[in-house]
Amino acid sequence: MEKDNSKNRSRRDFIKKSTLGAAGLTIGGMGFSAKSYARIVGANDRLGVALIGLGRRYSAYLPPIGMKENNIDLMYLCDVMDSQLERASQRVKKQLGLKPKLEKDQMKLFANPDVDAVFIATPDHWHTPAAILALQQGKHVYVEKPISHNPYEGEMLIEAQKKYGKVVQMGNQQRSSRESQEVIKAIHDGAIGKPYLAVAFYTNARGRTPNQEIQPSPKGLDWEMWQGPAIHREYTFNTWDYNWHWYGWNFGTAETGNNATHELDIARWALQVEYPDEVYVEADKKHFLDDGWEMYDTMEATFKYGDDKIIKWDGKSRNGYNTYGGGRGTIIYGTEGSVFVNRSLYKLFDRKGKLVKQSQAGTQESGTALGGGGDLSTMHVTNFFDTIRGKAVKQSSPVDEGVKSTLMCHLANIAYRTDSKLRLNNVNGHIMNNDDAMRLWRRDYEKGWEPKI
Repeated sequence: MEKDNSKNRSRRDFIKKSTLGAAGLTIGGMGFSAKSYARIVGANDRLGVALIGLGRRYSAYLPPIGMKENNIDLMYLCDVMDSQLERASQRVKKQLGLKPKLEKDQMKLFANPDVDAVFIATPDHWHTPAAILALQQGKHVYVEKPISHNPYEGEMLIEAQKKYGKVVQMGNQQRSSRESQEVIKAIHDGAIGKPYLAVAFYTNARGRTPNQEIQPSPKGLDWEMWQGPAIHREYTFNTWDYNWHWYGWNFGTAETGNNATHELDIARWALQVEYPDEVYVEADKKHFLDDGWEMYDTMEATFKYGDDKIIKWDGKSRNGYNTYGGGRGTIIYGTEGSVFVNRSLYKLFDRKGKLVKQSQAGTQESGTALGGGGDLSTMHVTNFFDTIRGKAVKQSSPVDEGVKSTLMCHLANIAYRTDSKLRLNNVNGHIMNNDDAMRLWRRDYEKGWEPKI
């Protein structure tokens, strides 16, 4: 596909200007405070919203956007692929009776003062850079998991949220599950004594991944914008449509970033731990050894914390054996009992293994199917809207919590990539014993696309 070089230059120029502090378009540079720059949203004001990334996840946002009581104006649909824009437009019209503006360039949404909040459902490498650009232009941000592509970006996002004073919520929707909230409170109140071990797991039977072949990018895809802050390269089949997860570390964060984020977050929440002291993994590619999948597809990770608390991750991407009685979930062991919890239910057992209490919600998003939505996403998005308006009793997933849980995934990946056991500073999670590992704390960026606060 022939590139429009003037458009490509304008996009890079926008990013540069948006991140140059007093010399550019940031709030400080325009002479406005964060509070005065954005349109002030009252409890009953209509929120202008834009969706960025129209692949497998955006449809989960449509039910809460369509709820009358949420009072939302869906202003834009944005994607760098024409076909996804067209499909999403048809779906939104059919499902909600709306016709938002279609846009391939997210920078135009950020520059529109009538957009109050954005949803970022792009590939991983765009999550934090897009979130920071949105925050700089006065937007609230709902960003899908993982909240960052690397640990450095997580630190940047916390700093940006504090600087610009907007709401940032990660898409770890189990945090809004009433069942999960109930059983986590019970654990914290001593229902299983002292919790000392959590085993988080994910089991799937993913098949063969295409081997990469250089070819022209698909018709209608803005490949340069899709790559954005990642190091740019020639297009390979079928990178843009989900397989970027497995094609090296330029775009994705492997299965741990892709899925462990959810269950590790629940484990950390249950054990009330912050940063680990040690991380080590056993991980390798075990299936379809000649296919295009470039990193591990099987991982066992151990995170050791103070007070003799341990979190383990058992991730099997391509072996569907049902080890724990479900495709995904978390088991928490305590001195006086245990808990099994997933997105739709929990079971609380005493020390002898007798079932004491259980609760099941019948949620639609408890399994391992790709994308979609359900009542948890609806509650999580509604909590985001209510937090913006000051109506929420508590934000379900504030940015610093999302960053800490995502860091666990990054540390597991770094331990795998360096084949090393990591010793960490348990105040900030930084790696203390391996310079090569600490060099993976951040990534290289395409020149002109570097995120800055």
